[in-house]
Amino acid sequence: MKKLLGLLIMSAAVLGALFFLSNLARTSVGARPTNQAVTLKPGSAIQEGSIVSIEYTLTDEAGKVIDTNVGKEPLSYMQGAGQIVAGLERELTGLKIGEQKKVQVKPEEGYGMPDEKAFRELPKEELPVEAQKVGTMLMSKSSDGRGRPVRVHQVKEKTIVVDFNHPLAGKTLNFDVKIKNIQSAQAK
Repeated sequence: MKKLLGLLIMSAAVLGALFFLSNLARTSVGARPTNQAVTLKPGSAIQEGSIVSIEYTLTDEAGKVIDTNVGKEPLSYMQGAGQIVAGLERELTGLKIGEQKKVQVKPEEGYGMPDEKAFRELPKEELPVEAQKVGTMLMSKSSDGRGRPVRVHQVKEKTIVVDFNHPLAGKTLNFDVKIKNIQSAQAK
């Protein structure tokens, strides 16, 4: 699952880079695109539009590891494209390859605070019997077709209450990040 998530994030980063690069090729708003070539070159520091690869460990407030990619494929994203939590993205601006930083992200700049409106009551028949246990994590599709985690919050006699809040909503996130690579778009 983590590999799939990593591939999805990398794919989004590449698509974001292509969008960014195609916009660089325009000379002004409303102008027709030129045939100017754009390449990715090593970047010196993280700035808006940089393609960044990071190694990270995410822990909760008690120091328990939630996720890590240390020793695995780095996570790649485009700076400024909103592909990682806002608080982390902001704190990585200006860092260079090889630099490390510990970043604490409050819920407001992470996955937000839990929203009571994100709880829904569903008929039991809509969920498989083996999923009808408090704490079970399920995947749902959002209106735009993306996967969205859902947690079983409560099991009632005829219904199940599910929580559509992100599993990390309301949590302070602690990241230990190392910058592995930075690439910048440059016109030829």
